[in-house]
Amino acid sequence: MGVKYLWDVLEPCKKTFPLDHLQNKRVCVDLSCWMVELHKVNQSYCATKEKVYLRGFFHRLRALIALNCTVILVSDGSIPGIKVPTYKRRLKARFEVVDDGVEPGKETSLKRNMGSEFSRMIKEAKVIASTLGILCLDGVEEAEAQCALLNSESLCDACFSSDSDIFLFGAKTVYREICLGDGGYVVCYEMEDIKKKLGLGRNSLIALALLLGCDYSQGVRGIRQERACEIVRSVGENVILEKVSSEGLSFAKKLKNSKKQVRPKKGTLPLVVISGPNRDPEGLEQIKGVIDAFMNPKCHQADSNTVSRALAEFSFQRTKLQEICHQFFDWPPEKTDEYVLPKIAERNLRRFAILQSSSIEVGLNFPLHKPQVPEKCPVSEIIKTRKVQGRESFEVSWNDLEGLETSIVPADLVERACSEKIIEFKEKMEAKKKKPKPKQKQPKSKEKETSSPTKSSSLIELSLKLQEIDLNSTSAVASNTIEEAGQEKEPQISKKHDYLCLMDSPTKENSNNDWSTMDRFDVGSSSCSSYPETEVIDLISPCPEARSRSMSRSYEEQKSHDHQLETVIELSDSETDDEEHCRKRRELRMFLENIRKDIIL
Repeated sequence: MGVKYLWDVLEPCKKTFPLDHLQNKRVCVDLSCWMVELHKVNQSYCATKEKVYLRGFFHRLRALIALNCTVILVSDGSIPGIKVPTYKRRLKARFEVVDDGVEPGKETSLKRNMGSEFSRMIKEAKVIASTLGILCLDGVEEAEAQCALLNSESLCDACFSSDSDIFLFGAKTVYREICLGDGGYVVCYEMEDIKKKLGLGRNSLIALALLLGCDYSQGVRGIRQERACEIVRSVGENVILEKVSSEGLSFAKKLKNSKKQVRPKKGTLPLVVISGPNRDPEGLEQIKGVIDAFMNPKCHQADSNTVSRALAEFSFQRTKLQEICHQFFDWPPEKTDEYVLPKIAERNLRRFAILQSSSIEVGLNFPLHKPQVPEKCPVSEIIKTRKVQGRESFEVSWNDLEGLETSIVPADLVERACSEKIIEFKEKMEAKKKKPKPKQKQPKSKEKETSSPTKSSSLIELSLKLQEIDLNSTSAVASNTIEEAGQEKEPQISKKHDYLCLMDSPTKENSNNDWSTMDRFDVGSSSCSSYPETEVIDLISPCPEARSRSMSRSYEEQKSHDHQLETVIELSDSETDDEEHCRKRRELRMFLENIRKDIIL
């Protein structure tokens, strides 16, 4: 839990950083805090059975591994004796606990129940972390105290904990929250900001814990966080603990100036009210015990073998991790590799980037292909550019990483680690652009039509010649039909002798022939003169309907004298009635169509 309302007090010092802020750092993690957070996300039976909390823990470790963030897990040890009364009160709120009769202040440390459900969750987290090369440091008592010691001794850059009393143990930088979604971020608090913005140091925070209440003290009733901060700041950072140790909390009486007795609400713990001659409501010995518990917690010393072993680097156990993930999550080996191997490759690339920057600083910037470089670049080549969540990235292939061929990494990381690979990739892309694109093959029919203009012109000439043959044959058949019709109707034509003579005259005959030919194909005289050069007549489509010929003016005059209407024999009628002519015309058109198809194909 930590100190009551302390996170609210520290809110002005809250900072949010992107997840990349953790790259190349070493952090300590209060394992109990993480497991409580992940378990609170979904406490249903199905979520517990499917180990949703453990999957969240696994994905957090993956994200930190990809950033080359070294993780030190720290678990809780025994419960400190000064915290045992608070621990028992918490158990009473949930279970019926029998009082053991031990006097307050004389409790000894209490071993944790290693058979509980929460202890089982901690064991599972340790197992899955060990296969990723992350060992867990078992604390002597409080895990946050051990994290704070490592941070204060500069053995780690920051601590992950949601217990606010970690600052009271001496932590410098604390990450309270971590989020992996939407690019990821962490919520950070730094002790330097707390001193500058709030005027509260470590001693002042311990005094606040005595006033507001914490795991080791119930606090003073009726004092809110704002008032408590004013009281502590008025005394001063350097003398506050000495004043509290000698006088107790009676100094808060004058500043608070309140004699009102506040009755506790039903179900809450009784708190001490400072009033009257009561100078030391909790007792000087108990106050000194609380101060000593924060200033000198029981932890593994920084130079101990236990700490050195936890700080050592261990290798990633791929086969064992596949077995554990199959046991916990029922994942096949391929899925486990898909989750982990790209993160391992990205971590290797970040370490190579650090090596490159270090060699540049000392003047050892060798090209990648030379053997002086102590480590080989893990990137084989860049395949293509990508964009992940709006961030420029590269898809790369890897060297000497079994089970992984390609993955996506940030472009800025590749530039720091192996800028030569980017140059090679750009040159490769430029060479591809310069190469002429292969021409797409056209369909055979289109290729034959458009490949050579001489073929198309010869096809037009042939069509024109065939058209001329068709016209000649049609005119010949038409003249024969007219002669036969004239012989059959000789007696009747006597009445129209003048008209027939007029029709048989050379000039009229030529004009009639021209008219019949032009009218039959619906072509004017101007078009006929320029026809072979400008147009192609489609012989396959049916012929247009014949137009009725206009009668000459002389014939109309004679018709008015005779008062008899005679039908003029039309060539179109004779043509359509003659079956032999229709058959020959069809055969000719089919013949022309076959010739055209052969030429096209």
